[in-house]
Amino acid sequence: MLEVNPIPAEGLTIADAARRTGVSAHTLRYYERAGLVVTRVDRTSGGRRRYRKLDLDWIKICTKLRATGMPIKTIRRYADLVAAGRGNERERLALLEEHRADVLARLAELQENLQLIDRKIGVYRGRLEAGDADGLWAPVPDQPKPL
Repeated sequence: MLEVNPIPAEGLTIADAARRTGVSAHTLRYYERAGLVVTRVDRTSGGRRRYRKLDLDWIKICTKLRATGMPIKTIRRYADLVAAGRGNERERLALLEEHRADVLARLAELQENLQLIDRKIGVYRGRLEAGDADGLWAPVPDQPKPL
Protein backbone atom coordinates (compact mmCIF):
# COMPACT_ATOMS: atom_id res chain seq x y z
CA MET A 1 0.00 0.00 0.00
CA LEU A 2 1.34 3.41 -0.95
CA GLU A 3 1.65 5.73 2.03
CA VAL A 4 0.18 9.19 1.40
CA ASN A 5 2.82 11.04 3.47
CA PRO A 6 5.83 8.74 3.50
CA ILE A 7 8.44 9.27 6.17
CA PRO A 8 11.72 10.49 4.66
CA ALA A 9 14.73 8.18 4.92
CA GLU A 10 16.34 10.52 7.46
CA GLY A 11 13.24 10.36 9.66
CA LEU A 12 10.99 13.10 11.00
CA THR A 13 11.81 15.99 13.27
CA ILE A 14 10.15 16.05 16.65
CA ALA A 15 7.73 18.74 15.43
CA ASP A 16 6.70 16.62 12.44
CA ALA A 17 6.43 13.50 14.60
CA ALA A 18 4.23 15.42 17.04
CA ARG A 19 1.92 16.47 14.20
CA ARG A 20 1.73 12.92 12.84
CA THR A 21 1.03 11.29 16.21
CA GLY A 22 -1.26 13.98 17.64
CA VAL A 23 0.81 14.49 20.78
CA SER A 24 3.03 17.39 21.76
CA ALA A 25 6.81 17.46 21.38
CA HIS A 26 6.92 17.59 25.19
CA THR A 27 4.94 14.33 25.35
CA LEU A 28 7.28 12.68 22.84
CA ARG A 29 10.27 13.64 24.97
CA TYR A 30 8.48 12.44 28.11
CA TYR A 31 7.60 9.08 26.55
CA GLU A 32 11.25 8.59 25.65
CA ARG A 33 12.50 9.62 29.13
CA ALA A 34 9.88 7.44 30.85
CA GLY A 35 11.02 4.36 28.97
CA LEU A 36 7.86 3.97 26.92
CA VAL A 37 9.53 3.91 23.50
CA VAL A 38 10.65 0.41 22.52
CA THR A 39 13.40 1.46 20.14
CA ARG A 40 16.16 3.98 20.51
CA VAL A 41 15.04 7.16 18.74
CA ASP A 42 17.67 8.16 16.18
CA ARG A 43 19.58 11.41 16.57
CA THR A 44 21.27 13.70 14.10
CA SER A 45 24.94 14.55 14.54
CA GLY A 46 23.66 17.68 16.32
CA GLY A 47 21.65 15.56 18.78
CA ARG A 48 18.20 16.30 17.37
CA ARG A 49 15.69 13.47 17.46
CA ARG A 50 14.64 11.78 14.21
CA TYR A 51 11.56 9.58 14.31
CA ARG A 52 10.99 6.59 12.04
CA LYS A 53 7.72 4.85 11.16
CA LEU A 54 8.27 2.20 13.84
CA ASP A 55 8.66 4.95 16.46
CA LEU A 56 5.47 6.69 15.33
CA ASP A 57 3.49 3.44 15.26
CA TRP A 58 4.63 2.60 18.77
CA ILE A 59 3.86 6.10 20.09
CA LYS A 60 0.35 5.79 18.68
CA ILE A 61 -0.06 2.51 20.59
CA CYS A 62 1.14 4.18 23.78
CA THR A 63 -1.29 7.08 23.36
CA LYS A 64 -4.20 4.68 22.82
CA LEU A 65 -3.26 2.67 25.90
CA ARG A 66 -2.94 5.87 27.92
CA ALA A 67 -6.25 7.23 26.56
CA THR A 68 -7.95 4.05 27.77
CA GLY A 69 -6.61 4.58 31.27
CA MET A 70 -3.53 2.36 31.32
CA PRO A 71 -1.11 3.74 33.91
CA ILE A 72 2.32 4.89 32.69
CA LYS A 73 3.92 2.21 34.88
CA THR A 74 1.95 -0.51 33.06
CA ILE A 75 2.72 0.96 29.62
CA ARG A 76 6.40 0.94 30.62
CA ARG A 77 6.11 -2.72 31.65
CA TYR A 78 4.48 -3.53 28.31
CA ALA A 79 7.18 -1.58 26.44
CA ASP A 80 9.88 -3.45 28.38
CA LEU A 81 8.32 -6.77 27.42
CA VAL A 82 8.09 -5.79 23.75
CA ALA A 83 11.66 -4.46 23.73
CA ALA A 84 12.89 -7.71 25.35
CA GLY A 85 11.76 -9.60 22.25
CA ARG A 86 10.42 -13.10 21.91
CA GLY A 87 9.53 -15.41 24.74
CA ASN A 88 7.24 -13.21 26.85
CA GLU A 89 4.15 -13.16 24.65
CA ARG A 90 1.98 -14.79 27.33
CA GLU A 91 2.90 -12.05 29.79
CA ARG A 92 2.11 -9.37 27.18
CA LEU A 93 -1.22 -11.06 26.49
CA ALA A 94 -2.07 -11.22 30.20
CA LEU A 95 -1.22 -7.54 30.62
CA LEU A 96 -3.43 -6.55 27.68
CA GLU A 97 -6.30 -8.82 28.77
CA GLU A 98 -6.23 -7.31 32.25
CA HIS A 99 -6.32 -3.82 30.78
CA ARG A 100 -9.17 -4.81 28.47
CA ALA A 101 -11.18 -6.03 31.46
CA ASP A 102 -10.58 -2.68 33.19
CA VAL A 103 -11.70 -0.79 30.07
CA LEU A 104 -14.84 -2.93 29.79
CA ALA A 105 -15.69 -2.26 33.45
CA ARG A 106 -15.31 1.49 32.90
CA LEU A 107 -17.44 1.28 29.76
CA ALA A 108 -20.17 -0.53 31.70
CA GLU A 109 -20.08 2.17 34.37
CA LEU A 110 -20.24 4.88 31.72
CA GLN A 111 -23.17 3.11 30.05
CA GLU A 112 -25.02 3.00 33.37
CA ASN A 113 -24.35 6.71 33.89
CA LEU A 114 -25.50 7.46 30.35
CA GLN A 115 -28.78 5.63 31.04
CA LEU A 116 -29.40 7.89 34.03
CA ILE A 117 -28.71 10.97 31.88
CA ASP A 118 -31.08 9.65 29.20
CA ARG A 119 -33.81 9.14 31.82
CA LYS A 120 -33.34 12.68 33.10
CA ILE A 121 -33.49 14.05 29.55
CA GLY A 122 -36.73 12.12 29.00
CA VAL A 123 -38.25 13.59 32.17
CA TYR A 124 -37.35 17.13 31.17
CA ARG A 125 -38.63 16.69 27.60
CA GLY A 126 -41.86 15.17 28.84
CA ARG A 127 -42.45 17.92 31.38
CA LEU A 128 -41.62 20.67 28.90
CA GLU A 129 -43.99 19.16 26.31
CA ALA A 130 -46.71 18.81 28.96
CA GLY A 131 -46.21 22.41 30.04
CA ASP A 132 -45.55 21.59 33.69
CA ALA A 133 -41.74 21.84 33.85
CA ASP A 134 -42.10 24.19 36.80
CA GLY A 135 -43.10 21.11 38.80
CA LEU A 136 -39.63 19.62 38.50
CA TRP A 137 -37.72 19.27 41.72
CA ALA A 138 -35.37 22.11 42.59
CA PRO A 139 -33.55 22.50 45.90
CA VAL A 140 -34.87 25.25 48.13
CA PRO A 141 -32.37 26.99 50.40
CA ASP A 142 -32.99 26.66 54.10
CA GLN A 143 -35.33 29.38 55.32
CA PRO A 144 -34.49 31.14 58.58
CA LYS A 145 -36.80 29.98 61.34
CA PRO A 146 -38.98 32.64 62.94
CA LEU A 147 -38.00 33.69 66.42
